[in-house]
Amino acid sequence: MANALITSQVVTNDVLRIAHNASAFLGNMNTEFKEAWTGEYKPGNTLNARRPVQFTHRTGSAANVQDVTESSTPIVIQPELGVDFAISSNDLALSVGSNGQVSKEFKNRYLLPAGLKIAAILDFSIGTIIKNGAHQLVGTPGTPPATFADLLNSAVPLDRMSVPRDGNRMAAIEPGANANIVAGISSLFNNQSVLGEQYKTGIIKTSAGLDIAMSQNVPSHTVGPLGGAPLTNGANQGLTNAGATDNPLALNMSLITNGWTAAVAVRLNQGDTFTIAGIFSVNPETKASTGVLQSFVVIGPTAAAPGPVSSDVAGNLTMAISPCIIAGGAYQNVTARPGTGVALTITSGVANTTYTQNIVWHRNAITFVSPKQETPGGMDMAYQASLADEGGISLRFVRGFDINLNRFVSRFDVLWGAAVVLPNFSVRRTN
Repeated sequence: MANALITSQVVTNDVLRIAHNASAFLGNMNTEFKEAWTGEYKPGNTLNARRPVQFTHRTGSAANVQDVTESSTPIVIQPELGVDFAISSNDLALSVGSNGQVSKEFKNRYLLPAGLKIAAILDFSIGTIIKNGAHQLVGTPGTPPATFADLLNSAVPLDRMSVPRDGNRMAAIEPGANANIVAGISSLFNNQSVLGEQYKTGIIKTSAGLDIAMSQNVPSHTVGPLGGAPLTNGANQGLTNAGATDNPLALNMSLITNGWTAAVAVRLNQGDTFTIAGIFSVNPETKASTGVLQSFVVIGPTAAAPGPVSSDVAGNLTMAISPCIIAGGAYQNVTARPGTGVALTITSGVANTTYTQNIVWHRNAITFVSPKQETPGGMDMAYQASLADEGGISLRFVRGFDINLNRFVSRFDVLWGAAVVLPNFSVRRTN
């Protein structure tokens, strides 16, 4: 039994490390809630991650007491992710040496494909969550970033939103763009100790405040069919400051529009982005205009029903969007609320066209959780690993005997959830 325990521990840890090293996102997200399921009272299938509070300021000695408005973002545990295969007991027993290391042949045959599959599915799924939750989009659809300067420009929205330059900014970019960008920075000075870390992690460390990870699993986005000339339908949609102690907050809202092609048909897909004429973003602290139109992302017909959004026979369309339009108070994010009949400009690209979405983000933009699972008894092998230096992911390995087919079946299982808690801390750089 002791040998079985050592073997299962080695196998689990190896797959965990392979998955982490092959992932652009694991290890680069906020994992502060990783112990939430270990206490007496577990949060169940959904954990609410609290968002930072914002305040207004005063000038002068007279106190201006304001209400504290707190909010949270739900993180829903996704369906169980797993990889299963059958191998003989001899293959497994003979592949772990007395030094606790797995043989190269066994790792390449079984553990490497399992770890890479888990990493690929997690990366694509997390990237899609970010793509659908990030409203800031830069670049010209159809034109991939070709230089390091292009990539640095992708991080400009983070600077405008006062996102810290604290070494926790990352970029996940597709292989073609990565080749161009890496070639462009090859002549820059690189600290030797930093280069050594790059060889181990596959992440390019730069002195420009943005680390780069190549990922073939960054998501794509297909723009909706569109049609017509969309306009706001109704003035003053959104929230505004109603008084000195009123700090209104909503994470999303319904925007009523018209002017779409007069037919019942899908117009927008979840993840489409747009701007509203004359509605500019503001600095989150000073509330001064950035001079840049605020970008919004489409959630779906309602926030509770994400997905494609359709117009009616008259060309009217109501959609849930993020962020909410807030024109005053501590959570103000725009210069004003739009009037009626104001034009919308779709920025995600040409109708029915698919674009790769490179992702630039700060670690705190996304919160990742991976609850530990029960380790079943009565199994030939069972072990669970959750290594802090492997991105906070919990992986369970179980092996049992299949009496019907006379073989040992091995399975790896991951429970996980992720959410964009701070949308301003992430940017989509379209290809």
